[in-house]
Amino acid sequence: QVQFVESGGGLVQPGESLKLSCVVSRNIFSFFAMDWYRQAPGKQRELVARITSADNTNYADSVKGRFTISRDNAKKTVYLRMNSLKPEDTAVYYCLAEGYQNDYWGQGTQVTVSS
Repeated sequence: QVQFVESGGGLVQPGESLKLSCVVSRNIFSFFAMDWYRQAPGKQRELVARITSADNTNYADSVKGRFTISRDNAKKTVYLRMNSLKPEDTAVYYCLAEGYQNDYWGQGTQVTVSS
């Protein structure tokens, strides 16, 4: 069993920034990759950013240049720095740990971008 503590979400205005954190109960280096997904109301869950155990990263086109994913293995934490937020970034953001056999989801944190 893997537990997550996600934090950092909230209500911000367009153009502002947030930093999400995902603390994992297991050493994150044991996972193939750590991801951030998001799901907006009425839409499918989508991949936002991914970082592998080798620190390779990739991003959804809609967030490239604005979001940065990073990891701190010692703190068992994955971060998502989100700059220049837009109303269309409003969603519940989920942390995913990609295991070699199973995947594990966090409970999600709400991000709302509105003026």
